Amino acid sequence: MNWAHVHLMINHFPVVGVFGAVALLIYSLLKKSEEIKRVSFGLFALLALITLAVFFTGLAAGDTVKKLPGVTEAFIGRHEEMAQLALVFMETLGLAALAGLLFLRESGAIPKWLVVIVLLLSLVTAAAAGLTANLGGQIRHTEIRSPE
Repeated sequence: MNWAHVHLMINHFPVVGVFGAVALLIYSLLKKSEEIKRVSFGLFALLALITLAVFFTGLAAGDTVKKLPGVTEAFIGRHEEMAQLALVFMETLGLAALAGLLFLRESGAIPKWLVVIVLLLSLVTAAAAGLTANLGGQIRHTEIRSPE
């Protein structure tokens, strides 16, 4: 097993997880459920931690796969650039969600303004994670590459 293998095993967690947590947050708002909102905030914080592992295994994986036939620095570079942006969004989202959980602990409620910020940030983060995943797939899957 090498870092590319580890990266491939764990890289789906942030992508699928953020979409699931966004759906859960929206559901909590529709149902006016503080408990479900708390769970979605907890998931965002957990996904921020997992994303760190995905990012750093990805850096090591790049060194492994760049030697393979059909892999170019251009595909790896595009994926890495988007991954850096997605990492910033995910970590910011995780911190905002953690702040919400701290507000909840101190005052018994997450401020509405923070819920709106987390919702908007989660939508942007989900888009960034999805694009990062697509660009990562293009490294080895020629069938999904756009014509250059």
